[in-house]
Amino acid sequence: MENKLEVIVRESGLESTKAQFILNQFQDYFAIAADWEMKAKAIIVTDESQKAEMQMARAGRLFLKEKRVAIEKARKELKEQALREGKAIDGIANVLKALIIPIEEHLERQEKFVEIRAKIAEDKRLAEEAARIEAERIAKEAAEKAEQERIRLENEKLKAEAVERERIMAAERAEAEAKQRAIEEKAAAERRIAEEEKRKSQMEIERLKREADAERSKQEMAKATSGQQLITCPHCGKEFTL
Repeated sequence: MENKLEVIVRESGLESTKAQFILNQFQDYFAIAADWEMKAKAIIVTDESQKAEMQMARAGRLFLKEKRVAIEKARKELKEQALREGKAIDGIANVLKALIIPIEEHLERQEKFVEIRAKIAEDKRLAEEAARIEAERIAKEAAEKAEQERIRLENEKLKAEAVERERIMAAERAEAEAKQRAIEEKAAAERRIAEEEKRKSQMEIERLKREADAERSKQEMAKATSGQQLITCPHCGKEFTL
């Protein structure tokens, strides 16, 4: 009947020679462990007087410790050997793959010539399409920026023109108002002059009237005193003594 160690080795799938080598390395330890499992159960210390049992327990423990250390040493040696074997196998496999893979890739390229050529063409088409889309995007952004700049400049121009128009209109209004004030001031001055001339003319008329009245009174008085005949001028209305 198989023991536990034989079951583990069999189920590991190792090659029979290597499996047997491992069994030979550890089989005795398995038997020792099974033997001491029964011996250890028989040693039970319940009182301080059981010196012999204590000594047996110590001897067994030290013996098993020695075997455990030997097992660990054997494990490390086997594992190191396996690692060296693994490294050697990996190295050989890598060299062989380095020889085979380029040949395999070359043959695959020849086998799939049509597919590879089609993929290259499709990749080129996609790249050209992406470049075209990117160029259109950049051109669109540039056009939008140019249009925004044109609108900005146009707005600034319109604003400057509006400011200039307002300035001209303000100047024209100021000039018109100045002209209107000048006309009004001139008219007022002319009215004042006319009124002054009218006033002077009225005063002159009144003066002349007074003088004429005085002269008439004087002449009437002289006529009355002298009996001389008076002749009236048909043009100015003055009277003269013959």
